[in-house]
Amino acid sequence: MVDAESFIPEAISEIEEEIGDGRAVMALSGGVDSSVCATLAYEAVGDRVTPVYVDTGLMRKGETETVRETFDYMDSLRVVDARDRFLEALEGVVDPEEKRRIVGENFIRVFEEVAHDIDADYIVQGTIYPDRVESEGNIKSHHNVGGLPDIIDFEGIVEPVRDLYKDEVREVARELDLPPEISERMPFPGPGLAIRVIGEVTEEKLEVVREANAVVEDELEDYEPWQALAAVAGRGTGVKGDERVHGWIVVVRAVESRDGMTAQAIDIDWETLQRIQSRITGTLPNVARVAYDVTHKPPATIEYE
Repeated sequence: MVDAESFIPEAISEIEEEIGDGRAVMALSGGVDSSVCATLAYEAVGDRVTPVYVDTGLMRKGETETVRETFDYMDSLRVVDARDRFLEALEGVVDPEEKRRIVGENFIRVFEEVAHDIDADYIVQGTIYPDRVESEGNIKSHHNVGGLPDIIDFEGIVEPVRDLYKDEVREVARELDLPPEISERMPFPGPGLAIRVIGEVTEEKLEVVREANAVVEDELEDYEPWQALAAVAGRGTGVKGDERVHGWIVVVRAVESRDGMTAQAIDIDWETLQRIQSRITGTLPNVARVAYDVTHKPPATIEYE
């Protein structure tokens, strides 16, 4: 386990050394990994780092507003509305790895554009050790590792927490006095809701999975899962009122884990599961049914794609 107290000054010193007298953009998502890196980088070089949050249209419900409120003390914070850009790039794409590559490339191009505006040569990002293991091990391409394009217009990539596991990053977040809403936040994939939609990403599917995901996170908060999520798995026949509905199938998943490398599906009580399905099918008229995924990792991964 990392010694967070000693790690922080070492990481700040490393960032100062890597960026030198230059400027950097910080890939900020609102998750604990990037939030820790943004805080460290801001401490290291101040306004010479520009945190950039990209609204891809693939984010959790209320994510953009949360990021604005949490990091409003950073005067250099930029929020980029790139929703149309990402949805157009993903149109017609069904292969999971292709989705990840598309999201990774569009992310880096947005950061490059901001970097050109502010004359920055470096990018700081919240890559952690499991990201590198899974990408290099050909399990799946993380958007900030294997999903990056071959040619990147940056002098260097700074990754302060690249050797840490998620639980170690949380320790650093607590030592930095980040709010629990950040330090204890469940992981969220870099490609966002795109990989919680099986098949082609559409605005309708994204709206369903975004609302369903919010219900799942709310209902399972007391279970303190490593990760809890909803995914759209396809269509199925249902009945609403006296009408046949060929609606979306939402799959709920909740797991416990230490580092994300392996995970155990959580035993959720029947009453809670029924409440989840009732809220999802009751508030989303185009959802026909809700299922619960009991598969561990392995053989499954935590995310769906």
